[in-house]
Amino acid sequence: MLIDAHCHLDFPDFDADREAVLARARASGVGHVVVPGTQRRYWDRVLALGERDELSVCLGLHPYFMDEHREGDVEALAAALDRHPGAVALGECGIDARFVDRLDAQWRLFDAQIRLARQRHLPLVIHCVRANDQVAKRLRQLASPAGGLIHAFAGSPEQAMAFCRLGFVVGLGGAVTHDRARRLHRAVAALPDGGYVLETDSPDMPLAGHRGERNEPARVAEVCRVVAELRGQPFERVAADSSATANRLFGLG
Repeated sequence: MLIDAHCHLDFPDFDADREAVLARARASGVGHVVVPGTQRRYWDRVLALGERDELSVCLGLHPYFMDEHREGDVEALAAALDRHPGAVALGECGIDARFVDRLDAQWRLFDAQIRLARQRHLPLVIHCVRANDQVAKRLRQLASPAGGLIHAFAGSPEQAMAFCRLGFVVGLGGAVTHDRARRLHRAVAALPDGGYVLETDSPDMPLAGHRGERNEPARVAEVCRVVAELRGQPFERVAADSSATANRLFGLG
């Protein structure tokens, strides 16, 4: 059984055919999908998806949507996590260094969510763009005991291993399918068997050959095939290892 460890199935992109998307995922061998939250105003629709057996959910405040977040959102997140103990992680949170003018506010929000995850002993689902070293340093400083997922990892072998030493795993998705991602390919080959999960980031992060198309969880099978090639392992081994890691991280099994 494959697990898509990060898929925004709540996004409006799937409103017209969500059931068909899930049916295609099942047909491709995907037995479970983890759906992260991004903004307070959309947590209810994420939680509604979490009522389904094949879906698990997280709640968080995403750094891309800084203009949408408001004072009191962190307190609201704490209350929502208390009301919904079935949430398997806190996230999606993190740092997106493409937005330099918002970095100070991003770090304050990220720090608050790390501390909240520590208090609730929840893993973190982290969005980390152009900030791998800085995020690893902050995680060392604040020591999140439940670890978490560095979503959509695109860094070096050394950065991947630094996250693994901190008790985190890296998410491998569409980026690994692109020929130009040589540094990421070296990182994938060097990871320990329990150091990664597979994901799609649907509807975003399209795979090679699917530029401009909506991504969907069925394509995690193609990610698995590419990761298996890069690691020199059978498809079944990568599927089993990545799913076991997702189960362990999120308490799915």
